[in-house]
Amino acid sequence: MSRIDTTAAVRQWLETGRLLGVPFAPVPRSRPVAESAVSPPVPAAERVAVAPPPAPAPAPAPAPAPLDLTAELPDDPESALATLADRYQRQVVPSVTEHQFTKVVFGEGDPRAELMIVGEGPGAEEDRSGRPFVGPAGKKLEQMLGAIGLERSDVYITNVVKIRPPGNRTPLPSEVERCGPWLAAQIRIIRPRAILALGGPAAKWLLATDSGITRLRGVWGTWVDEPAGSGEPHLEVPVLPSFHPAYLLRNYTREMREQMWHDLQAVKARLGEPAEAAG
Repeated sequence: MSRIDTTAAVRQWLETGRLLGVPFAPVPRSRPVAESAVSPPVPAAERVAVAPPPAPAPAPAPAPAPLDLTAELPDDPESALATLADRYQRQVVPSVTEHQFTKVVFGEGDPRAELMIVGEGPGAEEDRSGRPFVGPAGKKLEQMLGAIGLERSDVYITNVVKIRPPGNRTPLPSEVERCGPWLAAQIRIIRPRAILALGGPAAKWLLATDSGITRLRGVWGTWVDEPAGSGEPHLEVPVLPSFHPAYLLRNYTREMREQMWHDLQAVKARLGEPAEAAG
């Protein structure tokens, strides 16, 4: 049998297909494909988008350490307070751009006082003079001190906020937090035996609470010193919240005066205790 010329056979097949109008040569599949092996297309309306896995949550930032402003201050309380006031003037005042004020009201009085008086913030007259508690509220405070045998020069008077809020409004929490570390530094320097907190903002910051002054008034609490790495001994100071003299003048009722008198007597009794018991 003669050997078939494959090339010639293919050419003949193609030529025959061309003459008959067949444009290609059919090639049978060697292996059928089962219908079950092919998945039908999914309609677009039924397609479900697959969300990428969520990114891992960032680690929470560590809480900032309490600011200690008493480092590298003079040992003498009077010089230390003067240096602290100068630092406040240089470091804080330039950043206060949200409102206008005239003078910083940092504090005044005996740098070794047994009693500190802490108010809310400067008013219009305090802003003009640079002194805390002047005007009608200051005169009422001096009368209150006289009732327990003290003069203005016997105590140290300051506010939790050192710059007057606009329109004599109540200090905002952000303003209190800005000035709070500076008040803490004043307390560390003076180391009083007791603090009389006049008004809600002062009492709330000193006692780290959200309770209002009506609930806090007349009940002793404690300011706890927690300086970060200052090397200072732990300090706790009794705090008695009471009404601000300006509030007393606006509500000069017998009940209000009796409550204020009760608070003043409590302060007098605390200062009269032996130093070991008072601390």
